[in-house]
Amino acid sequence: MASAPVSASAAPSVLLPTYARAPVAFERGEGPWSITADGTRYLDFGAGIAVNALGHAHPHLVEALTTQAGKIWHTSNLYTMPEGEKLARRLCEATFAQRVFFANSGAEANEAAIKMARKYHAAKGHPERYRIITFEGAFHGRTLATIAAGGQQKYIEGFGPKVDGFDQVAFGDHAALEAAITDETAAIMIEPIQGEGGLRSVPPQCLRGLRTLCDERGLLLIFDEIQTGVGRTGKFFAHELSGVTPDIMSIAKGIGGGFPMGACLATEEAASGMTLGTHGTTFGGNPLAMAVGNAVLDVVLAPGFIEKVGQIALRLKQSLAELKDRHPQVIAEIRGEGLMLGLKLHTPNTDFVTEARAAGLLVVGAGDNVVRLLPPLIIGEADVTEAVARLDRAASAVEASLKRPAAE
Repeated sequence: MASAPVSASAAPSVLLPTYARAPVAFERGEGPWSITADGTRYLDFGAGIAVNALGHAHPHLVEALTTQAGKIWHTSNLYTMPEGEKLARRLCEATFAQRVFFANSGAEANEAAIKMARKYHAAKGHPERYRIITFEGAFHGRTLATIAAGGQQKYIEGFGPKVDGFDQVAFGDHAALEAAITDETAAIMIEPIQGEGGLRSVPPQCLRGLRTLCDERGLLLIFDEIQTGVGRTGKFFAHELSGVTPDIMSIAKGIGGGFPMGACLATEEAASGMTLGTHGTTFGGNPLAMAVGNAVLDVVLAPGFIEKVGQIALRLKQSLAELKDRHPQVIAEIRGEGLMLGLKLHTPNTDFVTEARAAGLLVVGAGDNVVRLLPPLIIGEADVTEAVARLDRAASAVEASLKRPAAE
C-alpha cells in the first residue's frame, strides 16, 4: 500500500520548516485507524506520539468535549474551575500526589517541575541548591530550560548559551551520578523509560536506588512520565512497576487523549514553595481540557481497563519477539514495557518507518536507531495481528533492499 500523496497542486507551505513531514495527510480517524481524504486507511501505532491514548474519535471523549464547548471555553485561572478541581482530586486519589498544577503541554509541565524543585530549596533558605541532575539520552521538551535538561546537542545548538543548572550523567552510570551530587544539587530528574532516547527502560532496582539516594541526600526526585503515563505501560504510571514514588511528576500526552494538556503533580512537601503568584498560565486548566481529562480518567480508571492493556501488551511483545526471529538482519532487540515498545534495528530506522507507512502502518522513529510502537490503549487482538503482519511486510521490504546492489 503506497502512502496517499498530498495534492501536488497545493501551494507551497508557509509553515516554519522545522519538521520533515511525511507526504500524507489525514482527514479523520476511527479508533486505531487514521484515514486520508481519499479513504486510505492506516493502522495508527504512533497515536500522535503516545497522545491518542483512547484512539481517534472515542465517543466518550467527543461527548465530553462537545458538551463543554456548548457551555464555556475559557475563563482564566482568575476564577474557580470546578472541572479542574475535580480532575486534580481524581489524579491525587489515584497517585502519590497531593498537589496538581495544570498546563498545556509536557514541556510546560516539566518547566513547572523544574521551578518547583528550585523553589522548594529556596523557600527553605537554600537558594544555592538549584542544580538538577539528568541523564544522557533524555528528552524533556523544547523550551530553553527543557532542552538544557535533556542535554542533547542537536536540540541545543544555535540557541545561545545553554541554560545553567543542569548536570548530565551517563545513563546507568551510578558512580558518575553520585559524583555529580554537590551542595548545589536540588533534584534528580529521570524518565522511567526514555521515549525519544530509544525506549531504554530504567531497571526497577535503579529507580529504587534513586529514591534512597534522594532521601539520604535531601534531594527531590522528579519523574518525567509524559510519555510513560496514563496506562501506557500496563500501570497507571510507569513508576508503579518499581514500587517507588517521586516527589514531583510531570504528565501530558495521554491524559488529554489528544487534547493539549499537561500537569505537574507533587507531594504537599515538594510543592510547599509554590505559593501565591510564583507560577501561572493563561490557558492551563481551561474548561475544555479539564472536561476531556476527566473523560479520559473515566475510561482509563474503569475497573479492568489497565489490566487489559497489560494483557494485550504481552501478546504484542510476544509477537514482536517472533518477528525479530524471522528478521534477524533487520531487528536487533525488542525494548520497552506495556504498549510503549521499540524495535532496535540493524538497518536505518528511517527506512523502516517509510516501509511501514507503505504497508499501511504508522510508527514513530526514536534515538538509538529505534522504531517506537505506541498504539492506542484500546487496541484488540485483531489489531495486534494486523500490525504484526504489516511490520512483517515492512521488515521484508527492508531485507529486500539490502540484497539489491548499490546504485552506481
